[in-house]
Amino acid sequence: MDKKKVLIVDDEVDIVETIKFSLELEGFECLEAHDGEEALAKARKENPDLILLDIMLPKMHGYKVSRLLKFDEDYKHIPIIMLTAKAQESDVKLGQETGANEYVTKPFDMDKLITLVKQYLD
Repeated sequence: MDKKKVLIVDDEVDIVETIKFSLELEGFECLEAHDGEEALAKARKENPDLILLDIMLPKMHGYKVSRLLKFDEDYKHIPIIMLTAKAQESDVKLGQETGANEYVTKPFDMDKLITLVKQYLD
């Protein structure tokens, strides 16, 4: 069986590496992107099974990445979990409006995040 692919998008390398390590232990294949443009390009090229997406990114913010993917017939099926420090109710609402399936605020519980990823990929 093919491994499920998760695209991890965050401009903080430590966060990407921490999540990647945990997800790989669970048997997932992980892809990385460190800015919005790279995230969009990788999502379109690799067609991941799920995207973990930060909002505050260089070059293009996560809301725009989410919106561009969710309004594209070829990619709208990909679940997007926004993973961000932006915790205001208006931020969560904007995340939902731009297509995020889930909205998780930092700091986050790694076990809960892995459980959430598995819910979408099982």
